[in-house]
Amino acid sequence: MADLNQNRRLSVAPMMDWTDRHCRYFHRLLAPSALLYTEMVTTGAIIHGDRERLLGHHESEHPLALQLGGSDPDDLARCAEIAVEWGYDEVNLNVGCPSDRVQKGRFGACLMKEPALVRECITAMISAVGIPVTVKCRLGVDDHYSYDYFRDFVGRVAESGCSVLVAHARKAVLAGLSPKQNREVPPLHHDWVYRLRREMPDLVVVINGGVDSVATARRHLADVDGVMLGRAAYQSPWVLAECEQAFGAGRAPRDRFAVIPGLEDYLQELVADGVPVKCLTRHVLGLFQGQAGARMWRRYLSENAHRNDSDTEILAAALARMRKVADRAQDAA
Repeated sequence: MADLNQNRRLSVAPMMDWTDRHCRYFHRLLAPSALLYTEMVTTGAIIHGDRERLLGHHESEHPLALQLGGSDPDDLARCAEIAVEWGYDEVNLNVGCPSDRVQKGRFGACLMKEPALVRECITAMISAVGIPVTVKCRLGVDDHYSYDYFRDFVGRVAESGCSVLVAHARKAVLAGLSPKQNREVPPLHHDWVYRLRREMPDLVVVINGGVDSVATARRHLADVDGVMLGRAAYQSPWVLAECEQAFGAGRAPRDRFAVIPGLEDYLQELVADGVPVKCLTRHVLGLFQGQAGARMWRRYLSENAHRNDSDTEILAAALARMRKVADRAQDAA
């Protein structure tokens, strides 16, 4: 198991439909020391579903946390045990997702109204396993929203023995805002998270929400223990390498081109296992975001990935086009 105490300064948020195993492999190439998270997986899916599809991962993804969605202490404890069986380094409880689906299932952000139940769930999970059990929450939900409410909620949860909190520095609005709007409309209150860290010095606090650059991350790290990148890590993934180089514990790739050989090796593995190349290429469209030729890179991969599921040369072909753009830009300079 990885020593997670050394890896909380930089992490990538669990993101539905995005942070699957192929995305995480890519992110690991960019940030060797970052703590990576799965998409949220419900307890019912794990207990009754296809665990290889839901929980399978590449060895290189470690340190890796499994994020669970659920509210039954016994089911969560069982799923924490299964997480250990599958080699995960941490289990995280989702107390922040605002979608209709999670509300109907009585988990996600609606659990912020039930701190006693969250404490019971975390207590059961901690009793069941020896790996870290953590919580990712919002600042509040609907009318249950003030600094005092946030602090008291975290205090109740910490009574379980949980010592690590990931705080998305916005509240959740369960009625009237879509999940996308919930990531953008409610105002950010990073200051609440900073204050919590000061008032609860024994708690490891990681901040999430609006972290989109090295400069932003550095500012947060003056007041909290770690930063968690979400959409920025997916849409402009090179920021992960920049953060790794700036304050991570690993060795970042020297440039974007240096990432491609690792992706090509992985693509060979996928094709050998019968996995379509688009399962990887869809996650790497943003690699050259902000660079000359970025649009061409995205277009080539998007237009060609669906034409041949086993085209292991697709990255090389796109890269060759990128190199021509880079060479022209250098000649012009």
